Amino acid sequence: MTIATLLATPTNIATQYVHIWNENNPARRRMLIEQAFTPQASYIDPLMQSVGHEAMDAMIGAAQAQFSGLHFSVVGNPDGHNNVVRFSWALGAPDVEPLAIGTDIAVVTPEGRIEKITGFLDKMLA
Repeated sequence: MTIATLLATPTNIATQYVHIWNENNPARRRMLIEQAFTPQASYIDPLMQSVGHEAMDAMIGAAQAQFSGLHFSVVGNPDGHNNVVRFSWALGAPDVEPLAIGTDIAVVTPEGRIEKITGFLDKMLA
């Protein structure tokens, strides 16, 4: 078992993933994406989709521009089995009702890199 596998717990994967969505430095965000996702990783939710590092980076950058000043956080306890991780998240500002709450399902490699994310929006304020 490698160190990467040991660090690939559901909580660590969810925390790393949310950290990428909050990273405002484009060069740092791209580096984190390349570390956390496989080269052809895919993302899909009801509003967005992307495949690959470049598209993932552009998608996250666009979301940051749209929701400037807001941050993602992990909600509850991430869990998983086999190569699947499930976790919930919130998007908002401190001490204010979140703008959005969702649940994401990640398929990960044995080394803990994300291959696929399927996102669900549980709540979205108008």
